[in-house]
Amino acid sequence: MMNTTKNKAVFLDRDGVLNKELGDYVCRLEDFKVLEHNFSALKELQQRGYLLIVATNQGGLAKGWYTEQQLAEMHQHLRDVYAGHGVTFTDMYYCPHHPLFTGECDCRKPKPGLLLKGIEQHNIDPAQSYFIGDRERDVEAGQSAGVTGILINSDQPISDVLHLIK
Repeated sequence: MMNTTKNKAVFLDRDGVLNKELGDYVCRLEDFKVLEHNFSALKELQQRGYLLIVATNQGGLAKGWYTEQQLAEMHQHLRDVYAGHGVTFTDMYYCPHHPLFTGECDCRKPKPGLLLKGIEQHNIDPAQSYFIGDRERDVEAGQSAGVTGILINSDQPISDVLHLIK
């Protein structure tokens, strides 16, 4: 008998949601500041049965501002800091493209490619899922993937919008 139960997820933008928004790309680990006020909110979502999945545009890769290796180090740091507070990210997706350098792609938000990949790989029901982001393009990507978008201000505590997640 195949398990037909689908997972529910909260997709999360990275900069301005999980780590401090710098107004430009975070290119160095030293500049990567995790937003500590989100530990308990994300832990609560996890306890409510949501998978936590990061979806981030990383056009700085296409611009050559940082390398895949540096990005991997920043993401490992993000995972480690949150893990220290009982929060686990199921997956992290990023778009390495930038339209001026690599042309159009289907993964750069507001396109839904990163979310669709997560939905497929982790058997997610979009109708029960959310995307928290600090840009209109995040909400747009969510809507295109059939996921409810929730717009927050950069660095705003996720606890402010927990009541919107059923």
